[in-house]
Amino acid sequence: MLVPLYEAVHERLGVGPGTRLLGLGCGSGLALLMAAGRGADVTGVEPDSPERLNLARERLTADADGVSGGVGGGVTRLAERAPARTDAYTVVTALEPVGCLTGDDDALVARLREAAPLARRGAAVVLAGWGPPERCATATVLRAAARPAEPSPHPGHWRPTGRDDLEDVARRAGLVPDGSGRVSCPFGYAGIDSAVRGLWSTGLFDAAAAATDHTQVDKELREALHPYVRADGTVWMPNVFRYLVARTR
Repeated sequence: MLVPLYEAVHERLGVGPGTRLLGLGCGSGLALLMAAGRGADVTGVEPDSPERLNLARERLTADADGVSGGVGGGVTRLAERAPARTDAYTVVTALEPVGCLTGDDDALVARLREAAPLARRGAAVVLAGWGPPERCATATVLRAAARPAEPSPHPGHWRPTGRDDLEDVARRAGLVPDGSGRVSCPFGYAGIDSAVRGLWSTGLFDAAAAATDHTQVDKELREALHPYVRADGTVWMPNVFRYLVARTR
């Protein structure tokens, strides 16, 4: 779903041979795979989901140690924490959208502070987030489905995206904002059932389900999706995502 975002970021930063890229929260590794395909030397960090880290390893490496020289033009490393290296990273990315859950920005700030000393001075650090709610159909669906969990001050609950979320995270992490962009990333599904499975897999509804029950949240989600069902039964939700380019000091 976020392939256009990854492509736009890699193109803007000129990711390719000579790029030493550190991907924070790399998930299942798709953005890393795309960067490696452009010839970059990539390192991925995924501390929250061993399952997604294993999937990234399957995608990107050829041995059980998670190190391979066979993807694109670079070396691939995968870990739960950002590894140091003798030659500093030139690009750091955090492309899991910021600002969906209470507390997720605090965790990202900590990761960025840990990673920044491993990058060279002035290295690009890219953060991603949802665009304006009025331009993100999926934001409406998330709000409707997560309503049973509101209000809640506890980490892990869905919250609306703030206009300056990315800039706030960058400044708290000691980075200097240096430009931004917007990218169209529509979400398309074969049908309602497929859309529901895909949205549940994001984990954004877990807190709502814990506050009520899975059946209630599932019902809310299906109702919220109805406006985006097309005549052929497919589900299409236009979205705009933001990205911020910041720099290490």
